[in-house]
Amino acid sequence: MKDNKILMLAEAGVCIALSIALSYVKIPIGLTFGGFGGSIDLVMIPLIIFAVRWGCGWGVLAGLAFGTLKYFVGSHSSISWVSIIFDYSVAYAAVGFAGVLYRKYKLLPLAALIGCLARFVIHFISGVTVYAQYMPEEFMGIGHMTPSLYSLLYNGTYMVPNTILAVVICALLIVPAEKIFARKK
Repeated sequence: MKDNKILMLAEAGVCIALSIALSYVKIPIGLTFGGFGGSIDLVMIPLIIFAVRWGCGWGVLAGLAFGTLKYFVGSHSSISWVSIIFDYSVAYAAVGFAGVLYRKYKLLPLAALIGCLARFVIHFISGVTVYAQYMPEEFMGIGHMTPSLYSLLYNGTYMVPNTILAVVICALLIVPAEKIFARKK
């Protein structure tokens, strides 16, 4: 039992460190919106794999640790401590909900979808509540929009591609994950 906990903590550290390293590799999307964040990257992949391997609770904690560290060690964009908590700590903690598919490696793409959707929900809530006051008069050629539509469009511009990328990569990792992590009974 103690060895499992040590293994889990070691894997958490490796996955968090890998996510931090991957946060420096961004895929440009050519969109800039008033200097606020949102990028396409691979940071969620190690967090999703960790969550599926060790479960939702540990996945949420690893995501929380990563999100908090990402704000302090990486390039960050925030307007207040509330946006730091929502857009970093809580948003990446939500990725840990991929762990609802605990040890179901064949469902790794679905786990990625769950984790990404959970993160999107947090960013959406942040956009409607925290960032609504910074909403431009016109966004993506649409004027007079609601904070909900603005948040949906803004967060969708980077979360939809992030989600597609995570699902595809997790689909490619099904066989290796099963071989590496599946325990013999």
